[in-house]
Amino acid sequence: MKRHSTAIWKGALADGTGHITTQSGALSDHGYSFKARFEDESGKSGTNPEELLAAAHAGCFAMQLSHFLAENGTPAEELKATSTVNVEQVEGGFEIKESAIKLEAKVPGIDASKFEELATKAKNGCPVSKALGAITVTMDAKLV
Repeated sequence: MKRHSTAIWKGALADGTGHITTQSGALSDHGYSFKARFEDESGKSGTNPEELLAAAHAGCFAMQLSHFLAENGTPAEELKATSTVNVEQVEGGFEIKESAIKLEAKVPGIDASKFEELATKAKNGCPVSKALGAITVTMDAKLV
């Protein structure tokens, strides 16, 4: 199984612009820029690699946890996973330091300790978490 996306960038870093297209078409020539990545905290000026990484991490984690919960005989009614990717300016540029997962879960019939065990297993075991081995991955998971 292989997935792909294409990024086209024109110009220098600070004043250039780019477009990203994903295999699925979810993004089709979607704009991104220096401003969208490093200056616009609202997220309204386009996407950026860190936002896409956060989406991938949240989606992967939720799917992995749903599998573990179903195997446990306690399928989730709803999993709301949010990943916040932290990028910091360091000497020589920028560096992704962390992906912090926040989870609110509706899981009928599960006790808190089993839920925490399975959520931790999903955090550590989802393919995107594994790929992010060079950074800190944290999780704040709660039953609602």
